[in-house]
Amino acid sequence: MWKKWIPRLREEWGGVFLGATTIASLLVLLRLTGALQWMEWRTLDWFFRLRPLEGTDDRIVIVGISETDIQNVGQWPIPDGVIADLISTLKVQEPRAIGLDIYRDLPVEPGHQKLVGVFETTPNLIGVKKVSEGDRIWSVNPPPTLSSRGQIGANNLILDPDSTMRRGILFLENSDEEVFPSLAVNLAFLYLKPEGIIPKNSEVNPDYLQLGEAVFKRFRSNDGGYIRTYDQGYQILINFRGPQETFEIVSLTDVLENRISEDFARDRIVLIGSTAVSLQDYFHTPYDNKLTDAPRRMSGIEIHANLTSQLISAALDNRPLIKVWSQPLEIGVIFLAAWIGGVLAALGRYIPSKHTYYYLSWTGITVVISATLCLGSAFLAFLVGWWIPVVPALLGLTVSAGAITAYIGKIEREERETVMRLFERHVTPKIAQAIWRDRQKILKEGQLEAQELVATVLFTDLKGFSTIAEGMPPKVLMSWLNEYMRVMAQVVLESDGAIDKFIGDAVMAVFGVPIPATSDEEIASDAQKAVNCALKMAAALQTLNQQWKLAGKPTVGMRVGIATGPLVVGSLGSDRRQDYTIIGDTVNIASRLESHDKSIEGGICRILISEDTYHLLPKSFSTKRFDRVLLKGRKEAVNVYQVFGE
Repeated sequence: MWKKWIPRLREEWGGVFLGATTIASLLVLLRLTGALQWMEWRTLDWFFRLRPLEGTDDRIVIVGISETDIQNVGQWPIPDGVIADLISTLKVQEPRAIGLDIYRDLPVEPGHQKLVGVFETTPNLIGVKKVSEGDRIWSVNPPPTLSSRGQIGANNLILDPDSTMRRGILFLENSDEEVFPSLAVNLAFLYLKPEGIIPKNSEVNPDYLQLGEAVFKRFRSNDGGYIRTYDQGYQILINFRGPQETFEIVSLTDVLENRISEDFARDRIVLIGSTAVSLQDYFHTPYDNKLTDAPRRMSGIEIHANLTSQLISAALDNRPLIKVWSQPLEIGVIFLAAWIGGVLAALGRYIPSKHTYYYLSWTGITVVISATLCLGSAFLAFLVGWWIPVVPALLGLTVSAGAITAYIGKIEREERETVMRLFERHVTPKIAQAIWRDRQKILKEGQLEAQELVATVLFTDLKGFSTIAEGMPPKVLMSWLNEYMRVMAQVVLESDGAIDKFIGDAVMAVFGVPIPATSDEEIASDAQKAVNCALKMAAALQTLNQQWKLAGKPTVGMRVGIATGPLVVGSLGSDRRQDYTIIGDTVNIASRLESHDKSIEGGICRILISEDTYHLLPKSFSTKRFDRVLLKGRKEAVNVYQVFGE
């Protein structure tokens, strides 16, 4: 069984899998060029916006310096004395850590010495500096007092080429190979220390930071949808908690005028930074839908809050980090998606319908469903912390389906041409469409596959044709004979028969091919159609004779032989020319019946049928049984019946 099917599967599906594999390979190469990178970023951003909001992290609050605060103070930068008063007010509530995201490498009078004093007496205060990474970023020095006490964090932020913030920095190394922790890292360490969680090198990889059970895998240049991206320093993908204003924010004026609750900062991380639009410390995040909405950028202090929250939540709450698949696995998904698209398109070929519309609908619907499942699966994976690049897979699915649809369309056009070439002279359009619908059952390698079936064969011949031919000029004879053949062929086709061939003045037709009968009732129906066809041919010949007589042309009679039995049907010939034909003993019986004992009278048309055909006819037919006769070329006698009408 397998030996029979394997070559057929290889023939029918080899091109599908080869085409899908080629498309997947091209998409992998396209992805490696970075051409699909921006589409992956947009998909990731979309997932962030679709994801249910997680709500506020109450462990972190923000004191924002707004436009109103700057106007109330009367200058920018905010004087050191105001910053000192702000920190002193917050210290009273005993926060776990304070992050000052304001540069103070130089004094801003009045109140500088007051601020220095606050720096010296606040061990849980972290100031900021901007670290220069070679020639990439200008550096900004930290407050000298905090620097000498080791209370400094880098506040560098990193943008993707589309100016969107998706990655955060945990540690940076400058050109002198000095390593600096980020502001978020220092604040998280201070918060987690009372919880008994201290930073350590991961057992999975000593180069990875571990806090509790959470391991922060370092971002690499080809992670997720990124291709050859800048990955210097210790970067991770930011798992934002939500859009702008997700964290609780109060103004500098509210704190200084004591318009905050008594436990606003208690046991929390307080981040102090700019929220004033004029200072332009705002960045695009995945929550900006640049296509449909006006962008609502997120302030830098909120981004630091998100990164700090991510570190703490992963350590204490087991909140997922954004993880990525290995590159071989991502490539495997692209190939799988392309194969699925190709298979879905190819399966549409087997839909039992004569309309291309149904095939295209099948392909379109199944591809849409598969693409939805693919995208939905990627989104569900994102909900639990996995970023699976889905754009190449979707392209592989759709492009492969489209290409295979075109490929199948080409094959079908060739097969339709083959079918029409084989049958256009033999059957009606109705039967041709049925043949086309069931082509998978009867076609193989562009030819009509040989079938064994039971059908009814009809042979006709003209009485005295040789005598008529001798007395007629060739051109007139050909015109006269073509008129006869045209009428007889039309009768056969209208009776749902198939014309096998014309042989001189003889017509050979068959009923029940090439789509085989599947029941005794269908076999009987084919036999009845053949006998009815013979009677209609007799009536048509009578009409022709009347016309010919009026035109002074010769009139003729006709003999018909009909037999029902097993046959072999198939296409015969070469690649350049093929003919549809039938062979078998039933053909010989029909031919012998037509030519048997030409002296038997039957009026204008004598119809002889085999015993098998006789038993398939209803009693409504008028028939006469002869004795068993020995047909020419046969060793045993058979029963023969003559049909007179219905």
